[in-house]
Amino acid sequence: MNTHRTPRRLVSRAATAAALATALGLGAVPTATAAPSAAPLTARPTGLDGGWHHDGLHLTAAENKKVDGFAARARRAERSISPEVRAAARISHAEVVGFDQRLKSPDSLKRKVATRLRETPGQTVDAVLRTINDAVRFTLQWPAGTYGQGVHTAAGLLSTWGNDSARWTNTWNRPAGYKAINSVWRAPRSGQLFEVQFHTPESKAAQLETHKLYEEQRLPGTPPARVRELQEQQNAIFAAVPVPPGAERLTAPARRLPSPDPARRLPAPAPAPVG
Repeated sequence: MNTHRTPRRLVSRAATAAALATALGLGAVPTATAAPSAAPLTARPTGLDGGWHHDGLHLTAAENKKVDGFAARARRAERSISPEVRAAARISHAEVVGFDQRLKSPDSLKRKVATRLRETPGQTVDAVLRTINDAVRFTLQWPAGTYGQGVHTAAGLLSTWGNDSARWTNTWNRPAGYKAINSVWRAPRSGQLFEVQFHTPESKAAQLETHKLYEEQRLPGTPPARVRELQEQQNAIFAAVPVPPGAERLTAPARRLPSPDPARRLPAPAPAPVG
């Protein structure tokens, strides 16, 4: 048996805990100076029927109430998620971009849910809400030269702190289209899904430049020829983004098994004496 493994693990965990405490005590991490303003937390006023209606999309009163509840739970969960993401950013020397937009607004959530309900008739609002992983979202970026190590460090810290890697999409090796790493995590206490995008300044700029093109492309009424044209424009913009060294080989941290409950290792209590 390797008698040195446990001490090393204890030292590693202690060092990580100290780093987290230090990062949280240092205040705000670097943020982009041009970060957009905070998204509003109030949704578009409901209709007389208690539902939500906008641009031909609609939710019933019951569906609208469920999305409001989902948004409220995300806001509560964000309070414990943000400190860890900001600590991971500081320790990995990342810039946090658009931190004020870390919460998707209720109006944006409702638009997303209503769109999916229209695209997939018969699907329930509960089923749609289970697929939404960006109600809480963050963007971290590093210069290309430190991108690989930065992503490795930040993702490793999030995993070490108990966040489960639920999805990892690395598109740096795609021949065309969007380039970055989009990751989804499940917070250990709340179970809330949250998204962390890992960018370079160049890939983030390309994402912002192509956003309006992407939104037009997704509209149900966009003609097929226009869809192809919009995709070609996006491909050209992302083709100019330099790929950081080794970025295409970055993978998600290994999924961590939950720590065993120490109480389960205790012997069962002896039966009480009779008489």
